[in-house]
Amino acid sequence: MSGAILKVETGRVRVTERRLLPGESTGHHIHEYDYVVVPLTGGELTIVDAAGISTKFPTEAGGAYAREKGVEHDVFNLSDQEIRFTEIELLD
Repeated sequence: MSGAILKVETGRVRVTERRLLPGESTGHHIHEYDYVVVPLTGGELTIVDAAGISTKFPTEAGGAYAREKGVEHDVFNLSDQEIRFTEIELLD
């Protein structure tokens, strides 16, 4: 992944800005906390879940979505543009 910049971390929340260049992925991971994602750019991500099922996921700049802890996946940018988003983890 091109970049992960930690913006804020307290005992209750962690905010990280992430960048995926074309062809990059986050790497397979499991979310330890509930989280919210706020796309900074629009684009289409490809999500591959723990079972290997691939899903196209369009994002819109300024939109938002939330997921519960335990999500297991890899997130790919198979587009021709950089995709940036802010991830907010709820540590409490």
